[in-house]
Amino acid sequence: MAFAWKASGLTYNKYLSVAARVVRRSLKDDKRLAAERRGEMELRFAKWNNGKQGDNKSVADANAASMAEAGPQSS
Repeated sequence: MAFAWKASGLTYNKYLSVAARVVRRSLKDDKRLAAERRGEMELRFAKWNNGKQGDNKSVADANAASMAEAGPQSS
């Protein structure tokens, strides 16, 4: 028998993200605010060319830009 998260088409990381968000939202206000701050993250990356580091970019911003370039997807 498959796990429920797998049967619904979620990856394990997405399942953990959803579960963590549910737990954070169920906490009382003072503990919820502290837990939500721990849950936020800012990932950054830089491309390297010829041994030199390029500009640091936010992963979220780069993802949004690439989605905008790709345009709407037709199914």
